Amino acid sequence: MKKLIYFFLVPLCFNLSAQEPEKVAVQKTIETFFDGFHKQDSTIIKQAVSDAIIMQTIAKDGVGKPFVQTVGFGDFLERINNIPETTKFEEIIKDYYIQIDGPMANAWTSYEFRIEDAFHHCGVNSFQLFKEDEKGWQIIYIIDTRREESCD
Repeated sequence: MKKLIYFFLVPLCFNLSAQEPEKVAVQKTIETFFDGFHKQDSTIIKQAVSDAIIMQTIAKDGVGKPFVQTVGFGDFLERINNIPETTKFEEIIKDYYIQIDGPMANAWTSYEFRIEDAFHHCGVNSFQLFKEDEKGWQIIYIIDTRREESCD
């Protein structure tokens, strides 16, 4: 019986430990994205994303009905660059839930967005990543939710 348990548990342990460096690499890619975001530096952001990135948000219309809004990557970069340098803004990632299957990863991150240290909104980001041989993990898709009330 002990041999049977050993036979099944040892490969499982090796598989789990092999994924940990990849999870760290996925998280590092997302951290690079936000480093560029906070610095308003499109060069840093572009290091973390695929050329074909898709960006969407779950927004609400005038009567509060949710809908999916697609944002072009160029528009996203322009919006960031138009934030005055004197305005302090920060997206604080609360946690990371990362799943990986070969060259594909998903990261689910809850966040809180602050402007001038005051709460603005919160929600969840869902990142889809692809591992390219030359570039490593690249963000290919981002979608988020946004709530103006507390997310606790």
